[in-house]
Amino acid sequence: MPWPEAMTPVRMRRVAVVVPQTGLRDALVRIAEEGCVELDRAEEAAPGAAAVRLQQWRGQGTTTSESDSAAPAALALTAPDLDTLDHRRQVALLVGEAQLEERAQGAVRQGEVAALAGWCPAAEVPRVADRLAAAGGALLPLPLPRGTDPPTLLRSGRAVSFTPLVSTYGTPAYADLDPSWPAGLAYVVMFGIMFGDVGHGALLVLGALALRLGWPRPLARFARLWPFLAGAGVAAMVAGAAYGEFFGPTGLLPVLWLSPLDEPARLLAAAVVFGAGLLVLAHTAGAVNRVRENGWAVGLYAASGCAGLLFYLGLVLAAAGLLLHWQALAVAGTACAATGLALVAFGLFRVTAGGGAGVAETVVRLFDVVVRTGTNTLSFARLAAFGLTHAALADLVWRGTTALSGRGAAGVAGAALLFVVGTAVSFGLEALVAGVQALRLEFYELFSRLFEIEGRPFRPWHVPLAEPADDPAAKVIACSPG
Repeated sequence: MPWPEAMTPVRMRRVAVVVPQTGLRDALVRIAEEGCVELDRAEEAAPGAAAVRLQQWRGQGTTTSESDSAAPAALALTAPDLDTLDHRRQVALLVGEAQLEERAQGAVRQGEVAALAGWCPAAEVPRVADRLAAAGGALLPLPLPRGTDPPTLLRSGRAVSFTPLVSTYGTPAYADLDPSWPAGLAYVVMFGIMFGDVGHGALLVLGALALRLGWPRPLARFARLWPFLAGAGVAAMVAGAAYGEFFGPTGLLPVLWLSPLDEPARLLAAAVVFGAGLLVLAHTAGAVNRVRENGWAVGLYAASGCAGLLFYLGLVLAAAGLLLHWQALAVAGTACAATGLALVAFGLFRVTAGGGAGVAETVVRLFDVVVRTGTNTLSFARLAAFGLTHAALADLVWRGTTALSGRGAAGVAGAALLFVVGTAVSFGLEALVAGVQALRLEFYELFSRLFEIEGRPFRPWHVPLAEPADDPAAKVIACSPG
């Protein structure tokens, strides 16, 4: 998949399901089984016969168990007899029929034809159309309704373990970039900087492999996140190799870059520079999103758009010029930042009522933009701060271990116990802290520049067919002579 496509949500098509009225149920069953079409639903749909029976069951409170009332939905291949389902307490089939009745009420009927509108991923349209053709129906592409944005479906595949980072924060607008891959990579790198230790990172990788194999069983539902955990472990191992840390400063590895406890100022500066680079990328993505959402008229002047990117990029260049004593770069950066700030001010003033009050409001909001720019950049210093904390705890455990190991057999046993318990405590505590802090930087410093408006998640209707043993129609067929 080309990278521009991988950085956008799944392309959606507005579609119409057109079938003979006599084949409407068959078509809906096929759509539900495919599970890749979101059908429009009637705004004020009256409860159907199956829904009424479910309401009666739940109202009585004694005819169904708590597990039955929360049973998953299923659909019979042919229309079941509701009295039979009611008598047998086949809740899953009743729930499926209630959902099918609700979707059917959203159909527009004209003569002998029924039609429903909805959304479907563009790549799935041919396959769904073939399924409907077998039922005598058709899936027809429709033009995009004016003023309506398609629902957003983030791509799965290899990025599936990173998408929860984005979806937990919000749903990107359909026109926006899909930040799953960059956000996931940024997260694991930030985690690795704060959790830099080859030994601790290796434990995370082993945990990821165990999760991949479905162990322990209570955590099997999180198996799809194993690449995320493995990435965090590899990043921690790389950072640990740079720090010379293997279960602390054991001396088993050389320091390839710096020792956090020996050169904290250098680590702090590197963390801020790294954060500035991430903010430049976030501003760039935000600028692309603002233009794609509202066009150049809005995207050019937005603080999270092109103007904000120009302002921040100018600040970065000016700071680099001052640090490197490149006067030309510093002057160019200052001019760039001033131009960006002027564009931001113009954009802020445009949305005010004008006059003196508008100027005052613009000045206050512009001051907030400048202050937040500085604080967001300095916030990445926490990468160094928690990296130092992790190194200090590991150093404490290692110093205690070496101190006890020289005191006879009892000292060796105590040293081993201290190393195991101390490593376990520092590992658990620092993994939690690094995970939370990386998430905080992701949400507040980076995503705040990506998201301006929120999209609507794509919710396809998916109900599987009932097992033959549970399908009354299948039982009749199985018992028929011949």
